[in-house]
Amino acid sequence: MQAKTPLNSWQRHCARRTMLTGGVIAYPTEAVWGLGCDPWDQNAVERILELKQRPVEKGVILVAASVDQIRFLLDPLPEDLQRQAMSHWPGPVTCLLPDVNRQIPEWVRGRHSSIAVRVSAHPVVRALCETAGMPLVSTSCNPAGRAPARHIWQVRRYFGQQLDRIVPGALGGNRKPSRIIDIVTGQQFR
Repeated sequence: MQAKTPLNSWQRHCARRTMLTGGVIAYPTEAVWGLGCDPWDQNAVERILELKQRPVEKGVILVAASVDQIRFLLDPLPEDLQRQAMSHWPGPVTCLLPDVNRQIPEWVRGRHSSIAVRVSAHPVVRALCETAGMPLVSTSCNPAGRAPARHIWQVRRYFGQQLDRIVPGALGGNRKPSRIIDIVTGQQFR
């Protein structure tokens, strides 16, 4: 069941302060718990990759509260590709967007020339992005090779005191992680 109420003002304040000071948070998404941080903070992103035992080359997803938050990635693209991406949002579809002007740091993008982006409909994800005033890193909350966390007790078991904040809320109604679609080729990766 998806969370019905967004975060209260104190939860928003604490999450914002945590993210803007280089912290790593865990939070509910459409299907699983996620780990997130400020994508322009290299140390925070590297902490997430270390926690997950994930190589930087793989890259991570960005989530946003609205198309406006990722407009800078869409504007350099032809209108047909912009429309293609926007037709999937908000919702549980991640689009691979060409990072034409290389605006996303390599520690987020990995070895790829595109960036994985989702405009979420989940109220907690949207509240976090709105509060931070930017898109956030989003990657499943689990060490490499382990099942993604679907319960807060799994988040605590996997990472315990290594996280700076666990944001409360319920998962959305999706049982599977978001689909990933390359908007240039139309190829679907999951």
